[in-house]
Amino acid sequence: MNLKSKLEIGNFAILAELEPPKGVDVSLMLANAKRVKGIVDAFVVPEMSNAVMRMSSLGGALILNGNGLETVFQVNCRDRNRLALQADLLTAGAVGIDNVMAVSGEEPRFGDHHEAKAVYDLDLIELIRTINSLNNGKDMAGIELSGSPRFIAGSTINSGASGHALTLELEIMAKKIEAGAKFFITPALFDVNCIKPFLERIDLSKTKILPTVLLLKSAGMAKYIKQHMDNIIIPDAIIERIRKAPDRVRECIKIASETVSMLKNEGFAGAFVSTLGWENKLSEILE
Repeated sequence: MNLKSKLEIGNFAILAELEPPKGVDVSLMLANAKRVKGIVDAFVVPEMSNAVMRMSSLGGALILNGNGLETVFQVNCRDRNRLALQADLLTAGAVGIDNVMAVSGEEPRFGDHHEAKAVYDLDLIELIRTINSLNNGKDMAGIELSGSPRFIAGSTINSGASGHALTLELEIMAKKIEAGAKFFITPALFDVNCIKPFLERIDLSKTKILPTVLLLKSAGMAKYIKQHMDNIIIPDAIIERIRKAPDRVRECIKIASETVSMLKNEGFAGAFVSTLGWENKLSEILE
């Protein structure tokens, strides 16, 4: 069963982040993906996350797709104008890549090519609307396509916002849904109680929410995230649990695995597992 079908009928879906290489050797990417084939429903291929130059999302998705692995092609507003974005989307659609995720993209100043110029020809709502227009057989200029794709489009939502910021997030999410978004990925979640205000204002049976399950690597990493990332709350109990564990890596894997199970029990549409370079640990988290 593909990702679109799972989301439509309400089966819990597993997405996993798989960074393409900074180079042309795709052997490790393929090996890590094949190890969890049949467990992961689709692999999300980031488009140069953190503005670090590497193989494109479309390139990585094409390679995985050619090896019988379902993918989520990530498109961002940062790097391409409306012509190039539509061209890439049509290429993906032509080879059977049906899942896309629209993101804004981090500013180049945060990456490894500080002199790069951001494009942002389209904003995020416009990009989602464009994906929907292509599905309906027309490009942004209103010209009819010779065959149209059948994308299911996703985007992001900051479920950790509160107060007025949460109201704004929900308003933006409503606009994304109106534009054609069908599922949403949240920041890393470790405790459902941390996003209670968000959950009180949406219906999980109608809105497909897939929280990020982040594989921590150490207590130090957890402390850093807790102190510097406002939208990710890591309970002190988890940090202490890692610190006291005789095998801290094993404990981090166990926490991630438990989080996936927790999300399934809480009625979320699925989970998006991010290992931050430890893709070889995916099988241990998910099996």
